[in-house]
Amino acid sequence: MSEFVFAPPATPSVAVAGSSARFPVRRVFCVGRNYAAHAREMGNDPTREPPFFFMKPADAVVPAEGVIAYPPLTDNLHHEVELVVALGAGGSRVPPEEALSLVWGYGVGLDLTRRDLQDVAKKMSRPWDWGKGFDASAPCAALRPVAEVGHPSAGRVWLEVNGEVRQQGDLNELIWPVADVISYVSQSVALQPGDLIYTGTPAGVGALRPGDRVSGGVQGVGTFAFEIGARPA
Repeated sequence: MSEFVFAPPATPSVAVAGSSARFPVRRVFCVGRNYAAHAREMGNDPTREPPFFFMKPADAVVPAEGVIAYPPLTDNLHHEVELVVALGAGGSRVPPEEALSLVWGYGVGLDLTRRDLQDVAKKMSRPWDWGKGFDASAPCAALRPVAEVGHPSAGRVWLEVNGEVRQQGDLNELIWPVADVISYVSQSVALQPGDLIYTGTPAGVGALRPGDRVSGGVQGVGTFAFEIGARPA
């Protein structure tokens, strides 16, 4: 039996709605600019070029409930609500017509972004890691299995801050639908059970401040509600 120099960390996981079981998280892939309106608001041309991806640490996934801490090193924390795909099977070079067979279930999450750090990275042609992959940057509500929700291809996606709608779109507006996204990721890396894919956000991203009450959801999949905590001392 292998010995470790210290106890290995607990496996990151997401709750499963209506169950005591939990979904273990292996990796977190995120799709950039997968809604045309969001691409435009970020100053980009939403042509149907191949999608691009970035990643977050698995332990950046936290419950989208209670209080989520305002992160350090930023004055411009942004919300991005997204459909989350949870894979229960893996594969390489998966054709789009077979991709949905890998999906265990779906959820709703947020790609929290330190936009000021990301903007600096873009200008300097540096990686986005510090703007995207910080602690608690991927809140996720409880997942629901395919047997309950099917494979949603249409439905309202929304986010409210203090009761005001900030983001609103529909899954049918995805430039690259879920099957295509899974297929594209699998061309580059071997997908595995436990991988999560955050599929992109509709227009309306904006800043969050300490004390803000954040809520939203994906129609037919789930909802969330949490509060932004105080700035770090």
